Amino acid sequence: MEAPGCGTLLLTALLCLIILYFIWNKVSRRQRLPPGPTPIPLIGNLLQVRNGDMANTLMELGKQYGSVYTFYFGPHPVVVFCGYDAVKEALVDHGEDFTGRGRQPTVDRVFQGYGLMASEGNRWRQLRRFSLSTLRNFGLGKRSIEERIKEECIFLVEEIRTYKELQFDPAILITKAVSNVICSIVFGNRFQYNDAKFHRMLDIFYETFELMSSTWGQVQDMIPMIMNHIPGPHQKITALLEELNDFVAERVNINQKSLDPNEPRDYIDCFLIKMQQEKDNPDSDFNMKNLILTLNNLFFAGGETVATTLKHGFLILLKYRDIQAKVQQEIDQVIGQNREPQIEDRTKMPYTEAVIHEIQRFSNVIPMNAPHSAIKETVFRGYTIPKGTGVCALLCSVLGDPNYFATPHRFNPNHFLDSDGKFQRNEAFMPFSIGKRMCLGEGLARTELFLFLTSILQKFTLTSETHFSESDIYPRMTGFANVPIPYKIAFVQR
Repeated sequence: MEAPGCGTLLLTALLCLIILYFIWNKVSRRQRLPPGPTPIPLIGNLLQVRNGDMANTLMELGKQYGSVYTFYFGPHPVVVFCGYDAVKEALVDHGEDFTGRGRQPTVDRVFQGYGLMASEGNRWRQLRRFSLSTLRNFGLGKRSIEERIKEECIFLVEEIRTYKELQFDPAILITKAVSNVICSIVFGNRFQYNDAKFHRMLDIFYETFELMSSTWGQVQDMIPMIMNHIPGPHQKITALLEELNDFVAERVNINQKSLDPNEPRDYIDCFLIKMQQEKDNPDSDFNMKNLILTLNNLFFAGGETVATTLKHGFLILLKYRDIQAKVQQEIDQVIGQNREPQIEDRTKMPYTEAVIHEIQRFSNVIPMNAPHSAIKETVFRGYTIPKGTGVCALLCSVLGDPNYFATPHRFNPNHFLDSDGKFQRNEAFMPFSIGKRMCLGEGLARTELFLFLTSILQKFTLTSETHFSESDIYPRMTGFANVPIPYKIAFVQR
């Protein structure tokens, strides 16, 4: 192409972009959304995201624009709620208005609105109601789930002993132990720690967590119309989730071949029976696609998030040996060395309970929360949020709210202790979110954290040849998930 023709083409393109910008800016102002940083056509506020730190960027913008502002993920506006007061008002006071599921392009190509986490409306209500009922029938919130966890704690302690007090990376072992609990409910059995397929499944969890939180994953969530067609590590997320779905489908097939409708063995059996019962109902959402993707969700939410919290917790206790020693002292006083920890011990162990809560607060595993959207036009603090608009209830801004936590950027168990050393709740503690779409596995997660942590510290002292700094233990606060730095630990027999 000749130079004059090329120049004309560039000038035309530039004028089109300018016109598009002014039209888009006028339309966005007309929507009466909360104010926020000025977006650029097509890419939105992408340039405001510094060094791939999406969660930190949104926190900083909250200081500039206030507790409610608009941030553009590409051409799509997302209303961001910062701090406890705004988040509670959005997810509790306006809880029904924001029960829609927001966009998450890194995984939307796989889930496509199916499964418990990605669905909304009647589909979500059906799946959530069924999942809650079924999980409770298999022990969630009951004594039987405690027995499953205690059994897994025994397997974990015995496996740790095989390392003979040598240093090793505990990440995959912790994930295997925690994931076995949800596997026992969903599949009806646990896996051996040396099971190759089980190991691969957990590798998928961790790698997906990492990729979704990476700079590549964050940019894909903002401008998928471009990133979906550009090579890069983010393209692997779809393949990983599809591989996980294949593993789940294989397990479902095993259940189908041996299903007894009169004696369901696990969650899969119950879902298959429900599918058979509603086969003639055209509005039923009990189908194979929802089964496979809901199982995918249960693994992700019930396994990797709790395991990641424990990984953060062990790293923190390596840094603060005095806190570790105080927890062990309380274990010795209340439980001793001659019996297994049990959940009823929790009420007699205020310091341990405070430490566990602070681990959850400080590690802040899902800092941006799962994305929500408005199911109808909603007026919030004088602003109009149109139906379908994405909303982000920023959990990291709640768990780090200085109005509710004296030292939000430091690990401090005193956030959950009163002046007499008794455990005290803090209303801004919401690592499981809040409202109608809060995590349905909160009770299971809290039981797991207490029993796994106390079972380990009852038997072992955590040591490492590495001396960790404050920055080493601080959550990375990038995107979807916070994962701790890799580290090695030795479990020394007490």
